[in-house]
Amino acid sequence: MKKITINLLLIISLLFIIGCQEEDNAFGDLSAPTNIQIEAIIQGVDSTNPYGDGSGIVKFTTTANNAISYKYVFSDGTSQNSPNGVFQKRFTQTGINEYTVTAIASGKGGVSSNAIITIEVRSDFTDNEAIELLTAGTTQNWYFSASEAGHFGVGPNNTDETQNYYPFYYQAAPWEKAGSTDSGCLYENVLTFTKEGDLLKYELNNGGKTFFNATYESVVGGSSGSDFCYNYTTSGEKTINLSPSESVITANANAATQTRGTMLNFSDNGFMGYYIGQSSYEILSITSNRMVVRAVMGNNPDLAWYHTFTTVQPVQVPDVDYTNLVFSDEFNTDGVPDPSKWGYDLGAGGWGNNESQHYTNSATNVIVQGGNLKITAKAESFSGSNYTSARLKTENKFEFTYGKVEVKAKLPVGGGTWPAIWMLGENHATVGWPACGEIDIMEYVGNNPDVVLSTLHFPGNSGGNGVTGSTTITGASSQFHVYKTIWSPTTINFYVDDQLFHSMPNNSTIPFNNDFFLILNVAMGGNLGGAISPSFTESAMEIDYVRIYQ
Repeated sequence: MKKITINLLLIISLLFIIGCQEEDNAFGDLSAPTNIQIEAIIQGVDSTNPYGDGSGIVKFTTTANNAISYKYVFSDGTSQNSPNGVFQKRFTQTGINEYTVTAIASGKGGVSSNAIITIEVRSDFTDNEAIELLTAGTTQNWYFSASEAGHFGVGPNNTDETQNYYPFYYQAAPWEKAGSTDSGCLYENVLTFTKEGDLLKYELNNGGKTFFNATYESVVGGSSGSDFCYNYTTSGEKTINLSPSESVITANANAATQTRGTMLNFSDNGFMGYYIGQSSYEILSITSNRMVVRAVMGNNPDLAWYHTFTTVQPVQVPDVDYTNLVFSDEFNTDGVPDPSKWGYDLGAGGWGNNESQHYTNSATNVIVQGGNLKITAKAESFSGSNYTSARLKTENKFEFTYGKVEVKAKLPVGGGTWPAIWMLGENHATVGWPACGEIDIMEYVGNNPDVVLSTLHFPGNSGGNGVTGSTTITGASSQFHVYKTIWSPTTINFYVDDQLFHSMPNNSTIPFNNDFFLILNVAMGGNLGGAISPSFTESAMEIDYVRIYQ
């Protein structure tokens, strides 16, 4: 191996000539390519950085006589076809590491020769937290979040303030692909991530069938012209290398909220369940139980596929409907809310979420007027706080186990507003939170307009690790929508305007089998509400009705 430094770049060249295969005169001259030369340029080499600038980027150029195509095989478990012999790779194992690179030059009839070089490259990139979340420290299974709207979809690999990173062109409805021989195999995928020492390993178990994008169905000889499940096994462990994201979104001013900045690069053509000819996926967000990724198809930034995964395997359970009305408030009598149905939480102190408001029972913050309950958050000084609002609850007045809750509401507007319609276990005072359980029927963040969240909090899945789902609606702050949950012994489903967008199985090991009570409130700022707009003066959540059925 010969090392030469030119213009702060390290050029490593090596010439190997390997014997050729036997000729077959039926193809004419089948001499194996000769005079193979490999040039490797490590980015950022200088006298103080002999192994590069830490990016791990190396540009390879291979030439040979009589060659018509090239392929690179790397000792990190990855490979890459390169028709013209030029390929730029990012090595991602943290630190200074030695890699063996094999360049294969192919000639007519498939006869080939190869050459091998060894290089040392430095990479400074790491995302140990992502590795821990993917593997739970050892090994962990992930599944398509089939019960969640938008778990599978397509959109652009760029953004504006309204699109955020959601699949803008198409979003699959909950369980949309289920029950069909054309597409149902998508939900059979089990993605297993394993941490083995310093390596991240991956295996996809797809039950023998793969959901193919129509563009790539020729890989399996398909000709349907549409996306289809074909027999295609994916057994075998792959290696994953992490690298920094090169998405155009990273240049956006709000990139921190739209991408984690980490790419998953799978060896040996590995992929995440849906075949689009891509082996690199950008992590947009990840917690211990939910992950959103994006992959660009065909190097076209207008065709980015979005996948949402969960560690809790969704189970499609028919809805249990509850039709016996056991609690309701239509808010038809002006004045204070009905004291036989509603009490209040009062005071400040952050409410466990660093919130900024002081809750009162003043008519300026909570009143029934014109057929609606109005909970108004206001920018005003009160008892040491800069904002006031209200929080109503049915605790000790109406508590129940299982049922259907419907609340028709129009949400406040303004950065920092954080309205919520939610339920808390009645035993919270004795067992504490999150042991009591929390069911968030609707949460909304004024800083992220028209995106509605529903979340379940319980031990091991609380705070930022709650089991959450989201959906985008039209006019959350200008129109009334019906927010609904159906809570049964087997499942907890969440809807907006009767459209299911989030679901989680229920069982006896989690605290959703006891009495809960309902809470309505508008918080300001806090861990989820975020920065409060300096122009905020006041805004209200208006509720047309609350109905609970069993």
